[in-house]
Amino acid sequence: MSNLELYNMDCMELMKNYPNNYFDLAIVDPPYGLDKSSLTGSGKLKKRIIQKNTDWDVAPNKKYFKELFRVSQNQIIWGGNYFELTKYRCVIVWDKCQPWQNFSQVEIAWSSFNKPATIFKFDNRTTDKIHPTQKPVDLYKFCLNKYAKQGDKILDTHLGSGSIAIACHDMDFDLVGSEIDKEYYDNMMERINEHKKQLRLF
Repeated sequence: MSNLELYNMDCMELMKNYPNNYFDLAIVDPPYGLDKSSLTGSGKLKKRIIQKNTDWDVAPNKKYFKELFRVSQNQIIWGGNYFELTKYRCVIVWDKCQPWQNFSQVEIAWSSFNKPATIFKFDNRTTDKIHPTQKPVDLYKFCLNKYAKQGDKILDTHLGSGSIAIACHDMDFDLVGSEIDKEYYDNMMERINEHKKQLRLF
């Protein structure tokens, strides 16, 4: 069975507890540093975005990336096009199958792998998001299936909605992750526990 270690804490505090190259793969989705108007949502989610302080949406600094590269052997970094990262061959493109031209059609991840670029198509339109930048579980399953092998230790420094935790649980990967926001962390844990409960029913 997979082992999920999910902490409500600052990711910098988390990473300093691990030696060099401890994690085989880091799959992270840090804040891109966009303004509030760029966050999409509808219904209750949109209301929460407007009401909730978005000070969390600050792009990570160079110290974060230095520490991330220290503790992990390979990395997949969503929003890599927003950060000053070295040029590399393998990018991962999530085609959102978005019908509205005024919304972002894709999201791009930088990766450390020396492989051809890949495209994952998945329509993520849903009204039950618990985080404004929530990504689909299937996207993380795609990344794990293509870039990880069984026995790998996975790191996520910005858990958000916990989609990666559900993917790791379903695919039997060990995951260590952190989410600094208490509200998002609690909602994430509720979502993960509900998913596990549903699996046990079947």
